[in-house]
Amino acid sequence: MFQTVLIANRGEIAVRIIRTLRRLGIRSVAVYSDADAGAPHVRAADTAVRIGPARASDSYLNIDTVIDAAVRSGADAVHPGYGFLSENAAFAEACAAHGLTYIGPDAHATEIMGDKIRAKQQVESDGVQGIPGRAVAGMTDEQLEAAAADVGYPVLVKPSAGGGGKGMVAVHQAADLPDALLAARRVATAAFGDDTLFIERLVTSPRHIEVQILADAHGTVIHLGERECSLQRRHQKVIEEAPSALLDTATRERIGQAACDVARSVNYTGAGTVEFLVSANAPDEFFFMEMNTRLQVEHPVTELITGIDLVEQQVRIAAGEPLAIAQADVQFSGHAIEARLYAEDEQFLPQAGRVEHVEFPDHVRVDSGIKDGTVVGSDYDPMLAKIIAHADTRDEALQKLARALESTIVFGVTTNAAFLHRLVTDAEVRAGTMDTTTIDVRLSDCVRAHADDRAWTAAALAVHQERWDAAGRGPWQEPSGWRLGAPALPVLTRLRLGDEERTITVSGRPAAATVDGRQAALTGTGPARHLIAEGIDTPVTIGNDGARLWVHDGQSTLAFEVLSRDGERAARSEIENGEPELRSPMPGTVVAVPVENGQTVQAGDTVMVIEAMKMEHHITAPTPGTVTLAASLNQAVAKDAIVATIAPADTAADSDAPHPGARHEGDNA
Repeated sequence: MFQTVLIANRGEIAVRIIRTLRRLGIRSVAVYSDADAGAPHVRAADTAVRIGPARASDSYLNIDTVIDAAVRSGADAVHPGYGFLSENAAFAEACAAHGLTYIGPDAHATEIMGDKIRAKQQVESDGVQGIPGRAVAGMTDEQLEAAAADVGYPVLVKPSAGGGGKGMVAVHQAADLPDALLAARRVATAAFGDDTLFIERLVTSPRHIEVQILADAHGTVIHLGERECSLQRRHQKVIEEAPSALLDTATRERIGQAACDVARSVNYTGAGTVEFLVSANAPDEFFFMEMNTRLQVEHPVTELITGIDLVEQQVRIAAGEPLAIAQADVQFSGHAIEARLYAEDEQFLPQAGRVEHVEFPDHVRVDSGIKDGTVVGSDYDPMLAKIIAHADTRDEALQKLARALESTIVFGVTTNAAFLHRLVTDAEVRAGTMDTTTIDVRLSDCVRAHADDRAWTAAALAVHQERWDAAGRGPWQEPSGWRLGAPALPVLTRLRLGDEERTITVSGRPAAATVDGRQAALTGTGPARHLIAEGIDTPVTIGNDGARLWVHDGQSTLAFEVLSRDGERAARSEIENGEPELRSPMPGTVVAVPVENGQTVQAGDTVMVIEAMKMEHHITAPTPGTVTLAASLNQAVAKDAIVATIAPADTAADSDAPHPGARHEGDNA
């Protein structure tokens, strides 16, 4: 068994790997960029090594730097986690060249399965059916257009390298294919350094089913059942569960054996996942999509229903041990469901910021990479944590996960917790009849922030408490509205939540106040408070990041903006101000500028493409006019930074210009 293992990763997966290494008595080495110097995975490891600046290409993706850290720390093995270098054959070869055991498959299997075209050809030659399409290396755009015509629309454009849905584009008509190819090549080049594309038929009512396999170096290959990963947004998984509600016992056995056959076709060793597409209209038929030669984000659901620690099995297999588990030993218990908690706003745009306060439920498994004070930047994937519920039945697991999401609190960074809660309580999802299009087609509209009176009251009292604490305790300093020899003046608090604004009158001490004429009290210190008002007696959690006031009312987290100057705030990107300002919706990098300075554009034309957290965002013109660029190619821009302005054309007043917005291409990792 290994003495020291370096984890070539960060965040929640690094913390999770360290947990197993500690149980096995193996010394752990973390690596970190400058952005992660104080991150939880650094604190959790036995030792840690700096590997460079924040940009991933200069740190976590720098093979030489990671190898040097492993050698200097005395590691005898390297665990790649997922993402970053986890499916990089060159990294596996570099580990071997420096006497380090790579905890994963050999470079040969990684290289074949990391190339979707070669993988498709490999498994189909061994009798495993793939999705109809044309997968030939080096196809030009003209050849891809001809292939799409032969396959028949709708089609799916897919990069040959990488994974996570990045660069995949669904195309429903030939006229849209050229732009789709351009976007797919750009994303593939940026994410994987390889713009090779191929074409597949777009399967109707698709269900994404994947099978977890384990294979040792002694010829044993077993599967640990399937996972349902159909709840996706733009090909990126959001909710995963095990087992699938779609498959019957016979199909479950056939798909499991097909996954084992795929692993045997490349002499695979370690833990891996074989992904299949199944049409809900024909659940007994399945098509091979790809094999992920690494641990999956959603591996905890398999661990919970089987009781098998997949990281431990990876380590033991890499150390040369034979599998101690036979196929007959694999037993399934209950149902498990995982939700990915992302730093995203209501429009699913990645968010950055400092985590002021975080609380996770203790009745479910939580794999987290954040803590109070963690800075969430734009250099890495926006996933913050995974919340996983396990119960005897699927319905019980969904209910348990819904309760867990209600009690998840993150202040300082906006998350998708409310959207996740909507998913796991949706009738179609509860019935198990969803497919990979469910979110994009039916549930893609954002969950708008909404607060009842108790949340508004708590927010107003919290602001009043801050004023009270800042003013001191003397009778002449208290912000009570009291005046000598005259009626008390009202103390106004103006708040905004989403599109709603309220001006609330507060007077008296916060613990015995009057709010809009009604008695109310907010007691306690720190995040945990207690709100008492007419008909209200409930605990609340409150935080403040300087710009927003966060209130968790027991079901969801709400971010109130405290408006200055009695609620007045400068309007952003308002057409009536003369020249509409186009702003970046998140911190990122300009990756394309399809227009020139001074060019005339029409409403809806793309002016700039910004990449952040592995997702592309198209900034479009809100009205016809002349463009003045304020950012250039490869420039880093901050959230809300002005990237261009539009001088409206004379016909702008008569146009039906859409509201300023961002169209999204590409996917998260």
